[in-house]
Amino acid sequence: MQASSAIRFKARLLRPAADRRASWTFLVLPKAVSAKLGTRASVAVEGRANGYPFRATLVPDGRGSHWLKLTRKQREGAGAEAGDTIALEIARTGREPEARVPADLRKALAGAPKAKALWAAITPAARRDWIDWVTSAKKAETRVRRVAAACDMLAKGKRRVCCFDRSGIYGGNFCAPDAAD
Repeated sequence: MQASSAIRFKARLLRPAADRRASWTFLVLPKAVSAKLGTRASVAVEGRANGYPFRATLVPDGRGSHWLKLTRKQREGAGAEAGDTIALEIARTGREPEARVPADLRKALAGAPKAKALWAAITPAARRDWIDWVTSAKKAETRVRRVAAACDMLAKGKRRVCCFDRSGIYGGNFCAPDAAD
């Protein structure tokens, strides 16, 4: 990480309300810090949490900022627990990490050779947008339709999802987890 491009700030570690036994924690970046990243979409970063090095993808929180999930290993490396305020140092990376393709989309792509061929040719960021579009569906029926539509559009040569709000602000596609009390 280049010291000149590093963004330094402090944030409080939160435990997700949905699973109080979760070993992972998260934090929401202050809006002013998020603005320095130059995008409201997902962004790959490398950094340090209380001096412990990590690589991660910051995800839009739907409110003009980003949130960061810290695994148990990262949290323990930072010597922190939920509720603690930690010192962070982050910088954008030049590489987009490869997103994990959900099983339903992977299966559909396997059955659609033209779509699969274009999937292999597009950028990791474009693949992540397709995945985010599919997984941001709130209803199971919508997700099924989106998987089918993605394969159809990819087979027809469409490289990007049109009209997909990468920030989550307008469409409510993304949000940080609710924090436990």
